[in-house]
Amino acid sequence: MTEELDLAGPDSDAGSEEVVLTPAELIERLEQAWMNEKFAPELLESKPEIVECVMEQLDHMEENLKRAKKEDLKVSIHRMEMERIRYVLSSYLRCRLMKIEKFFPHVLEKEKTRPEGEPSSLSSEEFAFAKEYMAHTETYLKNVALKHMPPNLQKVDLLRAVPKPDLDSYVFLRVKERQENILVEPEADEQKDYVIDLEEGSQHLIRYRTIAPLVASGAVQLI
Repeated sequence: MTEELDLAGPDSDAGSEEVVLTPAELIERLEQAWMNEKFAPELLESKPEIVECVMEQLDHMEENLKRAKKEDLKVSIHRMEMERIRYVLSSYLRCRLMKIEKFFPHVLEKEKTRPEGEPSSLSSEEFAFAKEYMAHTETYLKNVALKHMPPNLQKVDLLRAVPKPDLDSYVFLRVKERQENILVEPEADEQKDYVIDLEEGSQHLIRYRTIAPLVASGAVQLI
């Protein structure tokens, strides 16, 4: 399959930039998003356009297989590839849902305070899920525990009660684009800030907070 796919969000306007990808490039984008999401401690930017295009591509591949001869070896190979793509896609979405469940008050607070024009961490479906999950959690806490407590203890601040993502955890990464003058903050008070260069193709173990903007821009790949 060599047809090209138009990678644009459903809400994109005429002035927005559209990216045309081959199916192979689309699957590569999905795998990169999956790996980054899997190893990043926080919920990353939502990629609904990639998810939608991959699902459309799977439907297209399924239709092609229905027209192919069943005894053709290529059918089995293509079906195995489809199952692999489905696994990556479901794992990516499942990983995001697990982070939403784990950090839901912080995820919603970040979305609430997100500056206009900044990419969202949540798709519309994920946003609805996060709000519903928070409402159900508050209802459960109220019915099971809070209503049985003294009036001054019947409120709980979920932002304080639920742990934040640990942005100071360490991650492995591979550099895709050379980066210069990356400021590394000290881990102890007696240490000083220092600057490093990241060479293309090199691999590093580094604190996530330091390279989070590079993950978002695609300059590095978590591994």
